[in-house]
Amino acid sequence: MTSSDADGMLAEQLLRLTRRLHRSQKRQMESAELAITPAQSRLLRAVAHFERPPRMADLAERLEVVPRAVTTLVDGLEAGGCVRRVADPANRRVTRVELTDTGRAALRTLRRARRAAAEDVLAPLTAEQRAVLGGLLSALVDGPAHQGREGPGRKG
Repeated sequence: MTSSDADGMLAEQLLRLTRRLHRSQKRQMESAELAITPAQSRLLRAVAHFERPPRMADLAERLEVVPRAVTTLVDGLEAGGCVRRVADPANRRVTRVELTDTGRAALRTLRRARRAAAEDVLAPLTAEQRAVLGGLLSALVDGPAHQGREGPGRKG
């Protein structure tokens, strides 16, 4: 087997693992009766990442999507009561997005679902194996090929 074949197999395994993790998290969210799409959950986590309510443009940059996509996500989350649009106090033409109490509760549920999904997927591994896997994943996520490509506020 060539290195290229092995890398292809690893990539396939990572994709399958990611899908399994997402399915498990989805089941957890359904059992908690939380109807939020993966894209909406990313947006909620992004909003929570900022120290103060971010601008829509900040969210688009952080999520690496076009601003129109953020507008659609915010519309859905706003309809569900998870976020609200607020005017920037320094510039009334700028709209910021802030979490509501419902949004903070949704984030707590999302975090629990993510932890439960991870426990489900990682159950076959010992604590030592989990530590090794964590180190390997960190090396891949934070490795030299990725450095310099992250823009402002792009960690995590």
